[in-house]
Formats: sequence, C-alpha cells, structure tokens
Amino acid sequence: MKLPKTISEEIKAHLIDEEAKIKKTLVSLKLQDPFSDPDRLNDNAASDTEASEESSHERMEALEKELNIHQEEIHQALMRLEKGIYGKCVACASMIDTDRLAIKPTALYCVDCEKKKEK
Repeated sequence: MKLPKTISEEIKAHLIDEEAKIKKTLVSLKLQDPFSDPDRLNDNAASDTEASEESSHERMEALEKELNIHQEEIHQALMRLEKGIYGKCVACASMIDTDRLAIKPTALYCVDCEKKKEK
C-alpha cells in the first residue's frame, strides 16, 4: 500500500525542512566551536580556559555526531519516499502505524519489530 500523494508531499516537505534546520545548526556549531578558531593555537590561555574549551568542543562534537545521524535518517526516509516504500517496516514489510510516523517520521520499524529489535 502506497501513501496518498498529498500525505507523501507533506511528509517530504517536513523532512526537507528538518534537514535544512539540521544543516543550519551544524554550521552554527562549527562557528561556536572554540577549536575552529585559527588563533586558538597562538593563544597562551590559562589551563582552566583550556579545559573549558576542551569540554565545550567535546559537547559540540557529540551534538554534531547526533545531528549527522539524524540527517542521515532523514536522507534515508526521503529515499524511501522516492522509491514508494516509505512507511513500510524494513523487517516485516507491514505498514508502520501513522501515529508512529507522525511522532518519528524517520521510523524504520513498526512497533512490534522495534520491540523485538530492542530485546
């Protein structure tokens, strides 16, 4: 069963919007990262400043990794939309509940298969 075109277009627009937000956030993170400052290497900052910058950099790297993963999930969802298989569980091929897709548009598994996967 394929999704109606209007719903498919709404989902696609939502996913593209989310992807754009992620790209914008990733650019912002790069600009805020103290390690991206080329003058940082020439800076003789105190060790507490250095530790603070290191901690900030690690937090930003972790967030960047999460965002990149989510961006890839969005890309995969868009590809499934293009192929006409969006909303089908990748494990059992049954349709994923629309409430689940509304909450997590990048869902790959129906609720039952997700539970089995988590065990």
